[in-house]
Amino acid sequence: MIIAIDGYSSCGKSTLAKALAKKLQFIYVDSGAMYRAVTYYFLKHDIVLSDTKEISTALANIDIEFKSIEGNNTCFLNGEDIEAEIRSMRISNNVSEVSTIAEVRKKLVEIQRNIAANNSVVMDGRDIGTVVFPNADIKFFITADKEIRAKRRFDELREKGKEVTLREVVANLDHRDEIDTQREISPLRKADDAIEINNTYLSREEQLELAIEYINKLTN
Repeated sequence: MIIAIDGYSSCGKSTLAKALAKKLQFIYVDSGAMYRAVTYYFLKHDIVLSDTKEISTALANIDIEFKSIEGNNTCFLNGEDIEAEIRSMRISNNVSEVSTIAEVRKKLVEIQRNIAANNSVVMDGRDIGTVVFPNADIKFFITADKEIRAKRRFDELREKGKEVTLREVVANLDHRDEIDTQREISPLRKADDAIEINNTYLSREEQLELAIEYINKLTN
């Protein structure tokens, strides 16, 4: 079974995806972390985003995998744990641009489809239900008011010891929303058959309970 979860930045997609995967004993795939990992590699190696040849060479040298470390889904790039690094504002400020690159999307979609070929998965991102898995068994589209999204992201970063202002977070969300929805390749949009969940006033537990109710209705 494939459960696809799409939505805007900091709207709670990953929170729901992780909880569903744990509840259903599915594999959780954080597609956003994959794009962050590529962004981290590109920045570290000064890859020019307009140089197709340079990008293709870099992608050939990138291997991304996920491991469970003390119960937490952790992203590894070429064998290195980069989970903390890819959650920084520097990566957040550049990941949307990297995500617009056709070669990057092609490579990561291939990896995502390979993971789901022989496993039941919950995968979250921007184009999971529209492009990566248009025939997914169940699709969710998660939304929340921008003020709530910004506050959640701000609190998350501060809890991790990141020095950032709420104004910076709001600006980052505006920037990413514009790029994610306006890009030519795989723009963020709600699939016609996706179930929309607005979690502005829902707790994590309430959101999970609601999603499980929908899944039970659709699979029974």
